Amino acid sequence: MKTPSKSNPQGLWYQHAIFYEVNLRAFYDSNGDGHGDLPGLIQKLDYLRDLGVDCLWLMPIYPSPRHDDGYDISDYCGIDPVFGTLDDFKQLLDEAHQRGMRVITDLVLNHTSDQHPWFQAARADRNSPYRGYYVWSDTGQEYKDARIIFTDTETSNWTFDPVAGQYFWHRFYKTQPDLNFDSPAVQQAMLDVAKFWLDLGIDGFRVDAPPYLFEREGTSCENLPETHTYLKKFRTFVEFQNPEALLLSEANQWPEDVIEYFGNGDEMHMNFHFPLMPRIFQSLALADRAPIEEILARTPALPANCQWATFLRCHDELTLEMVTPEVRQFMWNFYAPEPRMRLNMGIRRRLAPLLENDPARIRLAHSILLTLIGSPTLYYGDEIGMGDNIWLEDRNGVRTPMQWNASPNAGFSASPTLYAPVIADDVYGYRRLNVEAQEKDPDSLLNWLRRVIATRRLYPAFGDGTLTLLPVQNPAILACMRQNGTQTLLAVNNLSAAPQTFSLDLPDGKLKPLLDDQPADFNLPGYGFQWYELLP
Repeated sequence: MKTPSKSNPQGLWYQHAIFYEVNLRAFYDSNGDGHGDLPGLIQKLDYLRDLGVDCLWLMPIYPSPRHDDGYDISDYCGIDPVFGTLDDFKQLLDEAHQRGMRVITDLVLNHTSDQHPWFQAARADRNSPYRGYYVWSDTGQEYKDARIIFTDTETSNWTFDPVAGQYFWHRFYKTQPDLNFDSPAVQQAMLDVAKFWLDLGIDGFRVDAPPYLFEREGTSCENLPETHTYLKKFRTFVEFQNPEALLLSEANQWPEDVIEYFGNGDEMHMNFHFPLMPRIFQSLALADRAPIEEILARTPALPANCQWATFLRCHDELTLEMVTPEVRQFMWNFYAPEPRMRLNMGIRRRLAPLLENDPARIRLAHSILLTLIGSPTLYYGDEIGMGDNIWLEDRNGVRTPMQWNASPNAGFSASPTLYAPVIADDVYGYRRLNVEAQEKDPDSLLNWLRRVIATRRLYPAFGDGTLTLLPVQNPAILACMRQNGTQTLLAVNNLSAAPQTFSLDLPDGKLKPLLDDQPADFNLPGYGFQWYELLP
């Protein structure tokens, strides 16, 4: 077992961490086969350390037919050969830990691939012990109150399997049959999977899709009490193996439902704040902080040992599930005017194209991300303002190769054939937009992010402080105060393209600017912002 870190005696390292989501396939190809891999990621760890990353989150690295980019797992205790070997993964952990970074990976509890040996055995024989690992029906008429998540591709949560002679249950794609968590054997199998990776030295898991583990007639089959009972058991088991291991939950739910996933500090350590993310973009579109204020007013306080995970973009579409139909249509019209930019109930675009490649707006969005509640999660490539390819299928348009330099294939791979084409247009193309060029430019987005992340690291209240949104007469100003036992911090953000002047009623003290030496007179340029420490 690991002991709590010396740098953070409470062991709550995740409350102060910057997370970085790595699509391993897209990051760096070390062997010239057109796919990113573990040795390639190891070669780029210094880059991530210099950015200020504390924890790497790896998208699924397990063997998989990849009908859903690895979220359809066919072997929970292996590495997909395209990414490398278990020895490569152990080396990644060692190298990351030497640089002060931790590593978590996706753990998909809810479902497997239909190619998993468990499912193949289950469908082949009704008397197989694995038959009970999945949810079957003779009619496919049960659980009608459960919504269909992928409305663009699926018409039912049931699919008939002619080999099995029954319907099987799936909340996602039909190639991903749901596991039956009413089975004690399934519950134990997933504990065994967690132990396998924790024994290797992994620092935790991003738990994929936990709301859907159980099914009950007459319910939405989401957020059921049985789910929380099992997740508490899972937390106890993981914590026994490694007291510092993290469980980061992907419950895409309203704040009042998500709070249940923290339990009394004995379930998940963290959960993504999904409803906050689209409201940051809504507030930027409206030049009005009201959408952010409204969702934060619905956000309950967390147990002391818990934390929100916040983000601007990720590997999925910008979800608009938790907004009204009117707001959804507004967001589509504003940020996704072409139908091809839309997917399911969301938008398949990266951060920079969403914000029209406007450096001021991109930096303002990061100021909000880095100063509101939670631990920020960056998505690979967004630190240089990468673009997207909306003509690729599904969510693949935001999963294109990382742009390292202006050489062929963006320095990503020596292969003549890549898993996906690089971005090569005049605005976001790799010949102009890449890491090497931005490292040479002191005013680039990459170098700016390095500086502000380093600044944030000096002020722990941005991670563990309470949040107070300050009343400002001007609706275009988002002002928040973060306070812990030793620091009082202030962040002010102008959501408007026009310069704004405003006043704040603050406690007595002196404001020390943290980002530059501009006077604390609350005059902000268009999309301007500033961070302060309030000194006695």
